[in-house]
Amino acid sequence: MLDLELLRSFVSVVEAGGFTRAGERVHRTQSTVSQQIRRLEEDIGQPLLHRNGKQVTLTEAGEKLLSYARRLLSLAEEARDVLARPASEGAVKLGIPEDFAAYRLAELLASCTRERPGLRLDVRADQSLYLKRDLARGELDLALLKRDAGEPGAIAVWPERVHWVTSKSHPVDIKAKSLPLIGFPGGCLYRARAIHALESAGRAWHMAYTSSSLAGIQAAVAAGMGLSILSDMSIQADHRVLTAKEGFRPIDKTEMALLASPDASPATLRLADRLADFCNSVQAKAA
Repeated sequence: MLDLELLRSFVSVVEAGGFTRAGERVHRTQSTVSQQIRRLEEDIGQPLLHRNGKQVTLTEAGEKLLSYARRLLSLAEEARDVLARPASEGAVKLGIPEDFAAYRLAELLASCTRERPGLRLDVRADQSLYLKRDLARGELDLALLKRDAGEPGAIAVWPERVHWVTSKSHPVDIKAKSLPLIGFPGGCLYRARAIHALESAGRAWHMAYTSSSLAGIQAAVAAGMGLSILSDMSIQADHRVLTAKEGFRPIDKTEMALLASPDASPATLRLADRLADFCNSVQAKAA
């Protein structure tokens, strides 16, 4: 087996053009480098260098060995770099609702990946209906989602505050025969709760604007296209919260829930702990 230290000295002699300068590069004396080259020649069984005073040139065998020596040293360095890196924690597939503190949550997740370079996050923002489905299918490892209060199986839950909103500048006529609604596509918990609340109160309604984007819903409300229900943290300055006196009670019995797959990895559970701490702090600030 070829000795990497001997190969390193050999390459240094060739690149430096002599033993003295090569010794400076590998932090060895000239005599030590010369001895290492002799040892390498003995291992190979052939001379590798022509020695002409202070000048050295490659023999035919030396020319053949040089490219191999460089490749072996490069592979050794690559292996050392790989082994020095933190052990991989694998990938964690996380599902989150778009309208839950999106910016601050993105900051937290970015911080997690900086702190743990071995962790690879695959994050998807989607409706809670689909996040729950994909978690059950095994397509997600962890999900933070909205659901009816009291369902089992969560690592942690947080009650939500959800309000009816209209435009501050262009409010909807709340006495209209049919109230225009703004919401996510069918299957959304908020949409179902809004429709149920209106029908329970005997109010007629129609969908005026449907969007899978929270930003689209917020903009449509601000423009006065209709009513919607939004959580505390999704209500903007150009929205006005409708009150119980106006016939629009807050929507209750919804919650944020953090759920993990049954065979969650240690990396997934560590991330779940960070998300739980984050949600606790968000709820505390909103209280």
